[in-house]
Amino acid sequence: MASKKTLKIREKREKRVRGKITGTQEKPRLSVFRSDRHIYAQAINDAEGTTLATASTLCKDLAEKIKDKKKVEVAKEVGKLIADRLQTLGVNKIVFDRGRFLYHGRVKALADGARENGLKF
Repeated sequence: MASKKTLKIREKREKRVRGKITGTQEKPRLSVFRSDRHIYAQAINDAEGTTLATASTLCKDLAEKIKDKKKVEVAKEVGKLIADRLQTLGVNKIVFDRGRFLYHGRVKALADGARENGLKF
């Protein structure tokens, strides 16, 4: 488990990143969370405090697509899924929120997958 000092540093970084961006109904915030096993993405309207769409590696829609794939490839599929779900709602533009995670690896792959399916950052 991480020490208290490490947790405070993580929280500070997350607040710094999230303090600069907000989401609206027309341009929601695409928030990303990455754990050791899974990756989660959700589109958030901060003006109303509602979640518009979600996607993760736990979605039943992705079960067959992500079987026997590497984590980066799975993250790209999650990005494509969240893009599809947002486009059905009529959303084409988003604000990307990487949270406390570096824009590298799985986080970048998720963003690239969302861009491939038509989302504009």
